[in-house]
Amino acid sequence: MGAEIYRIYAIKYAHHHRMARDNFIGGDIHDGPMPIDYFVWVIQGAGRTIVVDTGFDRAMAEKRGRAIVRSVEQGLTRIGVDPAEVEDVVLTHLHYDHAGNHHLFPKARFHVQEREMAFCTGRCMCHAGLRHPFAAEDVKAMVDRLFEDRVRFRETTDTLYPGITLHRVGGHSDGLQIVRVNTERGWVVLASDAAHFFANIGRELAYPVVYNLGDMFEGYRTVRRLAGSEDRIVPGHDPQVLAIYPPAFDDAVGWIARVDLPPTTSPTY
Repeated sequence: MGAEIYRIYAIKYAHHHRMARDNFIGGDIHDGPMPIDYFVWVIQGAGRTIVVDTGFDRAMAEKRGRAIVRSVEQGLTRIGVDPAEVEDVVLTHLHYDHAGNHHLFPKARFHVQEREMAFCTGRCMCHAGLRHPFAAEDVKAMVDRLFEDRVRFRETTDTLYPGITLHRVGGHSDGLQIVRVNTERGWVVLASDAAHFFANIGRELAYPVVYNLGDMFEGYRTVRRLAGSEDRIVPGHDPQVLAIYPPAFDDAVGWIARVDLPPTTSPTY
């Protein structure tokens, strides 16, 4: 009996304008506008709904100078998901743009790498440059969930459900994990911040927010290996995701894409 088959939605909730030189260590000789999109993902199938990452809210957007385009709750509602009923949330890591919106998932178990929890509550947070991507309120919320028995620590390589596996890669954050999902077109890898952009893997360029550069580059290899082909890699912040993958609905162009379906065109690096 084969693994379960799932659908995957990429839901954009926020946007930030920036230049290409800001997205790669050492800059970019092809400097120009290279904005960043912010996503959460939903995996559905086999009677399950799993949310991957929880984004940030308007208060955090104002604090960090980001623009909310539609709330995470709006995106979930559009695909028929009631966040109050979600039972499983995978947090790829605990940076502010992946671990906010604390009120949305009151019933959920939160699946996180133990190494990530240790990282964001340990001595590395004594350094301003390492703690900057984290929000204290998000870390505190995870501690509260831990004492409510709502945190599940995952192994370095782990199976969430048949057809959904989790893999710690580190690099960007010490406990960063990626999610591999079985779909009709084969295994698709939600790379999250193991690859912010298609160019990170396609050109092997490192993103400037990094804890361990060696782990980041090794993570590119892991993503490639688990996906099997580059057209089954979904980066965490690239606006091209919404351009090359089919929209989930006619009114979801530029907002919600089906990344379990084949891309209609190839990305540029």
